Amino acid sequence: METVEQKKVVKRDWTHYTIKSLAFWVVVAIIAGISFGMVNPAMAVKAKPGIDWFIQVLKWLVGPIIFLTIISGIVGLESLKEVGSIGLKAFIYFEVVSTFALAIGVLFGNILKPGTGMNLSVESLDASSVESFTKNGQETATAWSILKSAIPTDPITPFLYGNTLQVLVMALTIAILIAAFGDKYKSAILKPLEKVQDFFFKILTVVMWLSPLASFSAMAFLIGKFGIASLIGMASLLGVMLVSVLAFLFGILGIILWFYKINVFKFMRFIAKEVLIVFATSSSESALAPLMRRLEAAGVSRGTTGLVIPTGYSFNLDCTNIYLSLSIIFLAQAFNIPLTLSHELSIIFILMVASKGAVGVTGSGFIVLAGTLSAMGDVIPVVTVAVLLGVDKFMSEMRAVGNLCGNAVAAVVVGAWDKQIDMEKFRYSLDHPESVEDTIPG
Repeated sequence: METVEQKKVVKRDWTHYTIKSLAFWVVVAIIAGISFGMVNPAMAVKAKPGIDWFIQVLKWLVGPIIFLTIISGIVGLESLKEVGSIGLKAFIYFEVVSTFALAIGVLFGNILKPGTGMNLSVESLDASSVESFTKNGQETATAWSILKSAIPTDPITPFLYGNTLQVLVMALTIAILIAAFGDKYKSAILKPLEKVQDFFFKILTVVMWLSPLASFSAMAFLIGKFGIASLIGMASLLGVMLVSVLAFLFGILGIILWFYKINVFKFMRFIAKEVLIVFATSSSESALAPLMRRLEAAGVSRGTTGLVIPTGYSFNLDCTNIYLSLSIIFLAQAFNIPLTLSHELSIIFILMVASKGAVGVTGSGFIVLAGTLSAMGDVIPVVTVAVLLGVDKFMSEMRAVGNLCGNAVAAVVVGAWDKQIDMEKFRYSLDHPESVEDTIPG
């Protein structure tokens, strides 16, 4: 049994750790931001530059980190055959799991019917409010637009604007060329690359301590701009989205992890810090690099994390897929537009391509949504997406968190599938998440 003195020491240690924890201050900032947004909405809206600047700095850092991680990871593999093996397995995993996500959105939309009874009218909508999204909607839903967007026009722009897909293409090209030189040059190239990568991670560590300020700004702006009323007005859609995301995370991903004898609840606890930061900032960039570092420290090979995580943020946005398919079902119900089984199947097939077509584009959710509605032959008028404008910002938190979890699981599954993970070390890290804390930025 513990003595009174021992209990006091444990309590002091817990309090000391909590106060020093970044996650603790992010939670405090979230509560303060929501409170400020409710008390003084006009002033809270002016807090937006805080989150904008934070995300922009992260975009500048994430590009080089991804670039260096992919190159060092691939060059560090024994052969290009391993690169092809990881890439092929990741592609298969992405397609299967993202299709399940699309189906979950359609399924829960039909079962829980969030839009039924709203009886909205198309004529009452302001088409100009979504004009910027609908203009680009048709082009987004094509395979050609995806290929075109993956090729950078210059080597600098992708790093400045955080275009993950273009950075990925450049890194893969350079890494394969370096690997083709043979083992003679690998060690000479790897050492300086790793030093530069560590330098960027040190900068990231400093920047991540500003995330509570960014969290405060994001929440204050969100509540000040859209208000609690917009949450209440679309509570049914938000509720169904939440249920769908949780079903996907703990159902589909839970079953997948179970096959590799990994407890999904332990895994979610393991990445909880990154989840919290993404939720607060509503941006995947805020935790992309720390997530890669955490998984690598837990035993997933650098080549796997470097290839799967950035690729996943382009082609495995599972909870964005749930949002897209659910939103289309919701709009049909809200405007009393009947959908046949063939319509619902076409939603899934179109979104399998379209959901990958607006990577790195501001407002991509609405662009893809508009493109899908156009591709369906205007069964549902494109202008109906206007009703989602007020609630989309709140749904983006769920999308961002779900996408983070989905890609974390993807890296682990592909790593285990390709024997690129030390499972003994990984399971120990799940049971003792504090064992890898010192290696994570922030």
